[in-house]
Amino acid sequence: MATNSHRGGDFYGAGPYRSREGLSTRPAASSDEIQLRIDPMHADLDDEIIGLRKHVRQLRNVAQEIESEAKFQNDFINQLQMTLIKAKAGVKNNMRKLNKSIIQQGSNHVMHVVLFALLCFCVVYLWSKFSRR
Repeated sequence: MATNSHRGGDFYGAGPYRSREGLSTRPAASSDEIQLRIDPMHADLDDEIIGLRKHVRQLRNVAQEIESEAKFQNDFINQLQMTLIKAKAGVKNNMRKLNKSIIQQGSNHVMHVVLFALLCFCVVYLWSKFSRR
């Protein structure tokens, strides 16, 4: 904790984080730090300590809630990943079956086309034979 300069009871940079006379905070150079200044001449330190303990308790509760929410979301993401893996396996299996079916039906279609061509050839051949007479 760092202390700030004191001039005639006023503090530099007390800003919006002022709690009572004698205790104030302000953001430090680093965004993770808070500077705290206590002027024992104007403050009831016991009340300030109780207030700080209350705030610490609240922060701890918030941190626990964040932790439980993070665990819940992590579990949800893991379940979602498992669902996607199963869906991917199902799609892959169905694609394999579909490709097999297409190949099988494709060869059947070729067979049908060849048989139709032979039938047409036979009909034309027989028609030409009988039409000459």
